[in-house]
Amino acid sequence: MASSLPSLPHVHGTDPSSCVLDTFRIAIAKRVSDALPPLTLDQAYVGVDYGKKGVDFTVALPRFRLPGKPDELAAKVVSSFQPDDFVASITHDKEFLHFQLNNANLIREVLNQIHTLTYHSPTGKPSYGTNTSGAGKKVVIEFSSPNIAKSFHVGHLRSTIIGAFLVNLYKACGWDVTSLNYLGDWGTQFGMIAVGFEKYGSQEELQKDAIKHLYDVYVKVSRDAESDPNVKVEAAQFFKRMEDGDESALVNWRVWRELSIEKYIEEYDRLNVSFDRYTGESEVGKGWQDKALEQLDKLGLITDANGAKLVDLEKWKMGKAVLRKADGTSIYLTRDIAGAIERYERYQFDKMIYVVASQQDLHLSQFFKILHLMGFPWANRLEHVNYGLVLGMSTRKGTAVFLDQIIKEASSVMHEQMRRNEDKYNAIEDPEMVSQEVGITGIKIQDMAAKRINNYTFNWDRMLSFEGDTGPYLQYAHVRLTSMERKNPELLPLPPPSQIDTSSLAESTHARDIAILLGAYPDVVKTAMKTQEPSGVVTFAFRLSHAISSAWETLVVKGEKDLDKARARLWLYICARDVLGAAMRLLSIRPLERM
Repeated sequence: MASSLPSLPHVHGTDPSSCVLDTFRIAIAKRVSDALPPLTLDQAYVGVDYGKKGVDFTVALPRFRLPGKPDELAAKVVSSFQPDDFVASITHDKEFLHFQLNNANLIREVLNQIHTLTYHSPTGKPSYGTNTSGAGKKVVIEFSSPNIAKSFHVGHLRSTIIGAFLVNLYKACGWDVTSLNYLGDWGTQFGMIAVGFEKYGSQEELQKDAIKHLYDVYVKVSRDAESDPNVKVEAAQFFKRMEDGDESALVNWRVWRELSIEKYIEEYDRLNVSFDRYTGESEVGKGWQDKALEQLDKLGLITDANGAKLVDLEKWKMGKAVLRKADGTSIYLTRDIAGAIERYERYQFDKMIYVVASQQDLHLSQFFKILHLMGFPWANRLEHVNYGLVLGMSTRKGTAVFLDQIIKEASSVMHEQMRRNEDKYNAIEDPEMVSQEVGITGIKIQDMAAKRINNYTFNWDRMLSFEGDTGPYLQYAHVRLTSMERKNPELLPLPPPSQIDTSSLAESTHARDIAILLGAYPDVVKTAMKTQEPSGVVTFAFRLSHAISSAWETLVVKGEKDLDKARARLWLYICARDVLGAAMRLLSIRPLERM
């Protein structure tokens, strides 16, 4: 349904067809620029900010640096004010002007836009909240990147969760995205496993669970190495054979790698994460590794230390980094450099993002600097999205730190809670799946709720609670919204939007609060794109859930005798469900319909 509002001039960088609040902001900016020449519409628009505490939008007059006192400038805007289709009132407060929107039009326009872009989107997929800012651009995102033969450790969880969010975010902003899982599938630890496998390996256990078995072998052989220095010598010799392409040294390694990837795909599927390509350190060619050393040597940046090759970055306060070990084998910095060059040749990206812990800040800085020194013009297109540590993450008995055990435990706690309400429990088709989904949502939301650079302490009770800002609470909010259609079948199907009378919603502060939040979702996505932070989307999802929770008592659907009011309210809740669901999917969470 097309907007019924009067047309307004265009402002650069706005798109009212995907974010209807842009229209209202342009209307405010037009009032301000008309009253305060020589201020242009575009300049005024930049000054229109979201208001605080019940104010829709606020303009801070000093930011325009116009001659005259704020009071005089404010008087010029206020004196000519007449309410119109966009703005209901203006309040002058010191150096600020506060604008309240026309509630009836705000609510109708927001709900119309959500409905149209969810059910009649030009792309055929729900697109409310998306934009085309990245159209025509390519991004490669490398994330998760666990080590083969080490069980999926919770240390990789943050990279996986943040990376999956970034993939969804870039797609929502129109980018062409390639997601890579760069496996730790090469290095001396494979020499260790090969030596250990001869002693402790079992084909049967390997087929059952490759990752777990290889990890057990690694733990046992590492224990041997503590008392017998020959183990590490043998391991280094074995890895040297692998690097030299000795087929007899590679045959088992290939099987281990394949079986591990199969197991990982299962683990990722549970987390609602997938990759366009599984690659790994083993796939990086020797060619660019050798060329990198040669080029840096010509630049006078290579030093020799007992046969090992080091690159000297002291001049840039980045210390010295090993590029090749004394026995001639490669190290992961060299493989990273060669891998980036090969990826640029393959993908011709506009941006490549590495989602890696902040402990690796120096490594990434060295790696980016080396590519820059080698003269690659695309070296400035690489970005490191970093994050802090998860502290104290173990099962409640304090033992393992493997993700599958954490998920199992979270699921079983949720399952117990769900069983307490027998009627609801019996209505759920697949309680195992639902309890696992709620548990995973708890893990993810706890991870993404604060700024990613912060460390956080893993807290079982907090994560699995239905009270306060937790994953289970978000799922509950979505389930409750979804149940509105099931509970009110007599109102379905709703008439088309043009035939739903939303005027009664304009009298409700709850409906207005929900509508302005729903209208802000496209801005939430754009802000997340600027900050690369999931926390803003999490905060939005909670604010929306709280606003809905406050409205249940007053905006009643079941039992409302005025059918026009009941339909309008149901439509508001359906639109809220669609937007909350979109925000959850952006965060890689599967929204549930029953729990």
